[in-house]
Amino acid sequence: MITSIANPQVKELLQLQKKSKARNEKGVFIVEGVKMFQEAPRDRIEKVYLSESFEQKRGKEMNLSGLPVEVLSDKVFSHVSDTKTPQGILCLVKQKKVDLSEMLEKTTPFLMVLDNLQDPGNLGTIVRTAEGAGVTGIIMSRDTVDIYNPKTIRSTMGSVYRMPFFYVEDILEFLEDLRGQGIRTYAAHLDGANNYDEESYKEACAFLIGNEGNGLRDEVAKKADIWIKIPMCGQVESLNAAIASSILMYEVSRQRRK
Repeated sequence: MITSIANPQVKELLQLQKKSKARNEKGVFIVEGVKMFQEAPRDRIEKVYLSESFEQKRGKEMNLSGLPVEVLSDKVFSHVSDTKTPQGILCLVKQKKVDLSEMLEKTTPFLMVLDNLQDPGNLGTIVRTAEGAGVTGIIMSRDTVDIYNPKTIRSTMGSVYRMPFFYVEDILEFLEDLRGQGIRTYAAHLDGANNYDEESYKEACAFLIGNEGNGLRDEVAKKADIWIKIPMCGQVESLNAAIASSILMYEVSRQRRK
């Protein structure tokens, strides 16, 4: 059992919690909690860490056979956990590499394209909702928040394991590629000509969602085929990026169910 915060494994866990560079160099990310452990693909779990009290109370009910397991004192576990009230289990999971071409070759692609999104909770909610709405993939600009950020991971509620995603170096070039492949792009924009529910999304489509504070960058918005808007009542100008994305995703889902 590890009882010191000076232990090299503890120091590494802290680096993985705090720094995307460390996560990318190691090719892993951290998930916490029973649900996230149980839903993790078995072949991608690299190591499991349990708190001493969790191991004593619930260790036997967890399916840990064949997995490397390390027990930490409760104090040390709390030190490495990213949550205020740790459940007592966290694990290292291998990052998944996605082939962008496979994502685009799906029958009638339905994509979310995120430009410079910065809030981890927003990204996680979009990932979770995307799985529920049948999105085929999420594309992100390189300056979008790290999807493996612990807060993002928690917000996905496990969908991060299953939703294909990809970071592109040049989002403008990527949008040109989409056009070349016949995928129509829609920019969620305050100056949209039509309301979002006045368009048809039954063919291949992609939605462009911008930064929480500033919206889509002008150069990105200009690459869209069509600008759409979500009508507002009262004095509300716009919605949270995750809420707006959810409305658009489920409109596509609704239309395609018909």
